[in-house]
Parts: sequence; structure tokens; C-alpha cells
Amino acid sequence: MRTDEGNEPATDLNVLDLNLLIALDALLREQSVTRAAGRLLRSQPALSGSLQRLRRQFDDELLVRVGNRYELTPLAAQLKTRVAVLLADVGRLYETRSTFDSARSTREFTIAVSDYGQLLLGRAIAAELESAAPHARLRFRPLNDELIATAATAVRNVDGFVLPVGLIEGIPHFKAYEDRWVLLVDIDNPKVGEQVTLDELSELEWVTAFHREDSPVPPVRQLQLLGVDMRVRVVVEGFVPLPLYVQGTDSIAVIQEGLARQIAPAERFRFLECPFDVVPLAESFWWHPSLQNDPGHAWFRELIGQAGQRIEKKLLEINSSSNN
Repeated sequence: MRTDEGNEPATDLNVLDLNLLIALDALLREQSVTRAAGRLLRSQPALSGSLQRLRRQFDDELLVRVGNRYELTPLAAQLKTRVAVLLADVGRLYETRSTFDSARSTREFTIAVSDYGQLLLGRAIAAELESAAPHARLRFRPLNDELIATAATAVRNVDGFVLPVGLIEGIPHFKAYEDRWVLLVDIDNPKVGEQVTLDELSELEWVTAFHREDSPVPPVRQLQLLGVDMRVRVVVEGFVPLPLYVQGTDSIAVIQEGLARQIAPAERFRFLECPFDVVPLAESFWWHPSLQNDPGHAWFRELIGQAGQRIEKKLLEINSSSNN
């Protein structure tokens, strides 16, 4: 048998079974033969047989019983991400066409995006998609700390990420639209006047989104670099809940102005300028280089650009009306 440089037997591609990889993906995701069978609409004995074949293939148990549940072996934990990436690539391969007919396409486009991005950019994309590709589908994958931290590699599993500039490097992207960061406080907060200083920001309690030592929220990262000792009281994985945890308290939060103007009514909240040269929010769309020449993806990117233009126009209208 032919071997590679590591003296391991080379895999014969002619004997690879794609259905077995699909079963492996379901088993590793569900960590249960019963749930995996339900996910794939197959019988439990059929999935048990696939699991036995996979165990022989990898010379590993893959799933081991611990009490009344199954856990992944160390090898299975490694395979989980790799098989998901592989199947995503295979799916894109079979979706590839020399041309893209948006009016007839049933393609599903998947975007990893925060709740803020869903509310603004997601809604705009959905509106564009409804008229331009009525049979296509849009799926949003919510962001969390783990997904943001691994975005540079996880982008292979989706059609793209919506994240500010500075969080990913080395892959294609473009700015979809620009927003501003503002500070949000309850209208009756007695500890905050019409303006706030950096020293005062160290004394206040904070409600933040996606908070960690190297925060993915640009103004929070700036405050950390400026030496502001943020007394974080509540951390949420999203921006939409922020006003709920600020209202009726003495806490403060940093939030996108375009979002705040829509979900934080002026009769209950005050919006303050940041007391430092805050970096503008350049919300950008990032994608894996393998999709660069995909006609359908190129069309989708153009649609996102159009949606971004609609958002910037809307933000100008919102800010103009709020300043009058």
C-alpha cells in the first residue's frame, strides 16, 4: 500500500463513504445514537452499525458511556470540528455553479452575527433577499465568545462573519456600514451628569457584552488600554439585552447608537458621548478565501453591500431626527 512521508498508510479515496462521514458528524454533535438517528431520519440499528464501522476505521471508541450518557473520546473531540469543516466544504462544492440565477436559487446563506447585526444588517439583507432571490434562505448563527475567538478558522463553516474591523486578519472582507458607539445610562442615574470622565467610568458599575480580558468590543478594549478599571456587574452575550440591565440602575453600558436609538427610548435612557477618541464601528463582512470566486457568494456579497447602504441611510435619518 502506498504511504505518505509519515509512513502512515495513505487513504484510498475510492473507498471513502460520504454517508459514513455524515453519520460521524451527527454522532459527534449529538453524542447519542438515538438523537443522531433522529437527526438523520435513520433507524437506531442503522446508526449503531455506522458507529461500529467508524470505530473500526479510526481504531477508537469515539463515544464512551459515562453513567447514563455518552462522552467524546479525545480523538472524537478532534474529529468533531474537522468533520464539520469537511462537510461544509463538500456542501459548497456541490452548490458551486458557473453562473448564479438568484430568481431560481434555493441556496441557503449562513451568517455568523451578533444580535445587533441581526437587527440592523440581518433585517436589511432579508429585505433585499426577499425581492431578489425569493426562493433562497437566510440563516443566522448567533455569536458567542468561543465563536468570536475562533472566527478566523470558523469562517470556513459559514458564508461569512459580521464583525468589526480588527477582530479577524488575513481573509477577505469589506465594510458593510458604519455606526457610532455611545454610553447608555438610565435617565434618572444620579451618578452621571450630562458628561462623564474617564475617572468616573472607573467608579461606575458596568453592563457589558462579550466581556473578557481582550474584549471584542472596540471601545471596551480601548478603555482597558487606557487603564480604566471597569467594575463589571453583568456580562451578556449580545447587545440587545443591555438596556434591560441598565434601566432602573446606576450602571453604564457602551452600545451602538443605531441600536440604542431603536430599543432604548429617550424617555427612559440618556445617551452620552464617550470621553475618549472612540474608534467608529466599521461593521464588516468577512468570508473564507475559498468562496472568493463562487458566483453565488459574489452575488450575495453585492447584496450585503446594498443592504449596508440602506442601513447607513437609515442611521443618518435616525440621528438627524434625534438631534432635532
